[in-house]
Formats: sequence, structure tokens, C-alpha cells
Amino acid sequence: MRIANPMMSVPGAMKALLGLSEAAERTGLDKTFLELVYLRVSLINSCGVCIDFHGKLLRKAGETDERILAVAGWRDVPYYTDAEKAAFALAEEMTHVHVSDGVWAEAAKHWSEEQLAGLTIAISAINVWNRLNVATGQKVA
Repeated sequence: MRIANPMMSVPGAMKALLGLSEAAERTGLDKTFLELVYLRVSLINSCGVCIDFHGKLLRKAGETDERILAVAGWRDVPYYTDAEKAAFALAEEMTHVHVSDGVWAEAAKHWSEEQLAGLTIAISAINVWNRLNVATGQKVA
């Protein structure tokens, strides 16, 4: 670990970032669905802390091993709904900082404007967590 976790070290940081995720959930998006999205983004960013954390939360929520373990290969397995696939595509493109019109249009088919806004906030929030953890060398306890 390079430094202590910034979220714990900077007063108000943890509350602020948790507030983003809580705001996203208040749009009516299912928490387990968001956990799958968080896991997908964490895999892209190679954030071991978040991969471990969200995988455990998904198991605790009753998610199947097939769906948890196949998130990285979501395009090639039959375990996800069209809405979940649209969310994974959006999460991937947002994480790479370029969202195509086609991916946006597909995502917009599945959620209200408020929910889509919540989803983009949730994806942004997990990217912040990932970047802080990776940059500061946080490890799974």
C-alpha cells in the first residue's frame, strides 16, 4: 500500500462518494443489478479490492456463481438480460471514456431518464473507487 485509503483519510470523502451510489439507488435501480455493474467495471480496472468486495456482496445477495463468474465474458454467455447487457456495454464504454450513440441508445431503451442518469452516476462512482484503490495500492484484507 502506497498510502492509507484516501476515502478514510480525507474528512468527508467517504460520505461524498457513498452519497453518489445511494443517489443512484434511489432512482429505482436494483441494488444487485448495480453490484453486477460494479463488478464489471472493477474487472476492467483490475481493482482487486472491489472485485473481491462486490463478488462477496453478490453472493450474499443470492446471485448465482454462473452470473458472478461470467461477468467478464458477458457477451458470450446466456446468463444476462438485455437490460443487463446494455448496462455492461455502457459501463465498458464509460470506463474507457467514450460512449457511442449505439450503446447509449440501447441503454436508453431499458431505463427511464432518471434511472439512466443514476446508472451513469453509479458507473462513475465505481470508477472513482477503482482508481483510488489501484493508484494507492490498496489490497484485499
